Amino acid sequence: MHEAKDTRRALVHIGFDGRVHKTFRGHQARERFENEVRVLRHLEASGCDFVPKVLEADAAQLKMITTSCGSRVDHLNEERMKELFAELEHYGVRHDDPYLRNVTYRIADGRFCIIDFELATLLAGPPPAKPSLDAT
Repeated sequence: MHEAKDTRRALVHIGFDGRVHKTFRGHQARERFENEVRVLRHLEASGCDFVPKVLEADAAQLKMITTSCGSRVDHLNEERMKELFAELEHYGVRHDDPYLRNVTYRIADGRFCIIDFELATLLAGPPPAKPSLDAT
């Protein structure tokens, strides 16, 4: 396995099969684990295809395994990054940590993706209307 992140809050490894193994630790580890699993499952059920999918979640070990969403991004236009995080709100989620460190690029389909949902918020009520592509 390849170590991708080792901080006081999480240990992340990427397996040889491409799956991402994340172990939560430190302050409010259980709450952050439960929140990330809940949010990612909500996004999957909502049809959001630019976030990881939970493959396994082990509450006893505070560990989850997800699909990979590509490679870290070093540079991204500020406006494009804002659009990307705003797109999540159409699926009923506000990320609450909208920084470049949480953006990846999936080369298979040329899609920017978002990761790391431990601080995200599920929004109440219906999602905002998607902008219309039709000229009026």
